[in-house]
Amino acid sequence: MSMAPKTDAQSSAPHAADSHDLIRVHGARENNLRDVSVDIPKRRLTVFTGVSGSGKSSLVFNTIAAESQRMINETYSAFVQGFMPTQARPEVDVLDGLTTVITVDQQRMGADPRSTVGTATDANAMLRILFSRLGEPHIGPPGAYSFNTASVRASGAITVERGTKKAVKATFQRTGGMCTRCEGRGAVSDIDLSQLYDDSKSLAEGAFTVPGWKSDSQWTVQVYAQSGFVDPDKPIRAYTKKELRDFLYGEPVKVKVNGVNLTYEGLIPKIQKTFLSKDKESMQPHIRAFVERAVTFATCPECEGTRLSEGARSSKIDKISIADACAMEIRDLTEWVRRLDEASVAPLLAALQQTLDSFVEIGLGYLSLDRPAGTLSGGEAQRVKMIRHLGSSLTDITYVFDEPTIGLHPHDIQRMNDLLLRLRDKGNTVLVVEHKPQTIAIADHVVDLGPGAGTAGGTVCFEGTVEGLRASDTVTGRHLDDRAALKKTVRTPTGALEIRGATAHNLLGVDVDVPLGVLTVVTGVAGSGKSSLVHGSIHDDQGVVSIDQGAIRGSRRSNPATYTGLLDPIRKAFAKANGVKPALFSANSEGACPTCNGVGVIYTDLAMMAGVAAPCEECEGKRFQAAVLEYHLGGRDISEVLAMPVTEAAEFFGAGEASTPAAHRILARLADVGLGYLSLGQPLTTLSGGERQRLRLATHMADKGGDGSVFVLDEPTTGLHLADVEQLLGLLDRLVDAGKSVIVVEHHQAVMAHADWIIDLGPGAGHDGGRVVFEGTPADLVAGRSTLTGEHLAAYVGA
Repeated sequence: MSMAPKTDAQSSAPHAADSHDLIRVHGARENNLRDVSVDIPKRRLTVFTGVSGSGKSSLVFNTIAAESQRMINETYSAFVQGFMPTQARPEVDVLDGLTTVITVDQQRMGADPRSTVGTATDANAMLRILFSRLGEPHIGPPGAYSFNTASVRASGAITVERGTKKAVKATFQRTGGMCTRCEGRGAVSDIDLSQLYDDSKSLAEGAFTVPGWKSDSQWTVQVYAQSGFVDPDKPIRAYTKKELRDFLYGEPVKVKVNGVNLTYEGLIPKIQKTFLSKDKESMQPHIRAFVERAVTFATCPECEGTRLSEGARSSKIDKISIADACAMEIRDLTEWVRRLDEASVAPLLAALQQTLDSFVEIGLGYLSLDRPAGTLSGGEAQRVKMIRHLGSSLTDITYVFDEPTIGLHPHDIQRMNDLLLRLRDKGNTVLVVEHKPQTIAIADHVVDLGPGAGTAGGTVCFEGTVEGLRASDTVTGRHLDDRAALKKTVRTPTGALEIRGATAHNLLGVDVDVPLGVLTVVTGVAGSGKSSLVHGSIHDDQGVVSIDQGAIRGSRRSNPATYTGLLDPIRKAFAKANGVKPALFSANSEGACPTCNGVGVIYTDLAMMAGVAAPCEECEGKRFQAAVLEYHLGGRDISEVLAMPVTEAAEFFGAGEASTPAAHRILARLADVGLGYLSLGQPLTTLSGGERQRLRLATHMADKGGDGSVFVLDEPTTGLHLADVEQLLGLLDRLVDAGKSVIVVEHHQAVMAHADWIIDLGPGAGHDGGRVVFEGTPADLVAGRSTLTGEHLAAYVGA
């Protein structure tokens, strides 16, 4: 692999620098780190490598970044600190030379329906100011163009007691840009009444089918039954027009229920306030299922999905409204802004231009500012967060990145590399956790952790240059130049999924046959339409199991053991060995520590401040009653078993006194998908997107779906070390050989080379994509070199 040329600044990197040029970490013990000591050069680009679970994130995020944040918080006054979460000092002996850390991670940007790409950056705010200055007709201040600002108009006399003056007349007006019909959401909800009640029954007969609404005891139901607006003994289908209107849409009014004053309001607004105003991901599973059944969302007919009032949409610059501007692809918007020439707002135009140019430069020019932030992938979200830092004039900052190349086509990785180098060359320290050889290659300094994962990792295997890493005998060094070869023979399809006229998002009426019974890879540059084609055109009713990287639904009690069903055979094995009930070995049931209710930590809700979590002093974080821990299986108690990594647990339950075939089968599948380092009791909320996807895959591998089931995987190499990719390819082969059809959306060249069939979308992103530019075997793609993917794959396999 060719190395990026070193600048003068790089070549002069000190080998024996004084402490002012180093971040010194000595004796780090967070999570699985085993007294790790490293000296990281400042104002350089350092890449941290190692297999998944080796301790990279524990060192970079949980030690260096966490301590920097804690120390910054301590510089604030005691009053301000009172509003901040309490942060414990990381387990480390010495940590000095720190600068302010800015973490740019892959956490999704939240599912708030009011958050968009524009509001998540400064772009929307600057556009609103621009339209408030130049828009015709002039409709008011910047808030008049905001879909998050409601319209409020009021006038009249406000009485003020001030000495002898008793009344001061005042009129005020605040005009916002929010569409009043959809309240700035761009969509209106339509409720299926048949999911709320059985109209053949009366309220007294239990007509309501809303979860938790019981006619005999539930206060909400009694409000309707005793309101006086409807007859509780009459079937709902027999209501008069007035009764039905009052029942469904009645205005809030006080009523007496069993002698208690309560508020009555129509069923529709009640359901909207109770269920629709909450984030679906925070709901309990049965409530979420009810909402998904009962509520459908449609584009708001009044604002046509723009979220804006008629006034905001009527004000234009050069025939373009702010709604039009936000709907443009950002690369088109930046050209429109560049054409505007108005001296009175020249500084604003320059700042807006710089922000929009950053989107294009970072490979996100295909997005629009009105794109909901919650729909961005982890990689896209991370790059959007980068926008605000690229134009910053701050220097001597430590930037921390978590696999910034995730979701990027090989063509786009060089662009990301250039941005990382730019941040470094401004005088900043850049720390990157990364697996991709293309990004490892540009490092000034490499720290390789391992040698294994979990308890088998946590040590520094190598520190030095990329050349030194390549020559070392570490797992990363040995696999740095790995190249998967093209298959000599490819499988023959057993059928095809026909996609005709696909137009989701940027797809331009795509017709394509996706072969069945083989390994198919769908690829193309970011934004070319891969996900739109696969997820928008291939549906569950076609026997498809879609395994993505989204959050796994469940509480903070959920872990790999509970999610995969592994805990059931483990509990039964403990119960049988000790002659007691299985429920004792569940932290969600009879065996739970009474102090923390089996959570292991005590959560303190501090109202408007961030909550605090502390280990439970009663069970010391073990989650179980002390009496339960007296029972053993194979010399281990239940908390010790749940603390085991998958590989150790597979040995434990595979033979000897603790032999449990049902548990061993599940553990073997978890190891098979590369999760051997996860502990059985690790909270699901701590897993990365790639880990969540592999956990889902391990669960679905047990399905008895038979031949013909189709697995759709979304970038399964996410978070995988070079050494683990080969194991993943073997797993994909076994799935296909077992009669499954596997469709993979992927950028990794090793997966492309291993495919039986490739569908390449492009040629570019956004409106420059949306077409199938190649379909055929990897060998044909390499031979033709007719697409960007073909060129990069040819270079990868050395053709």
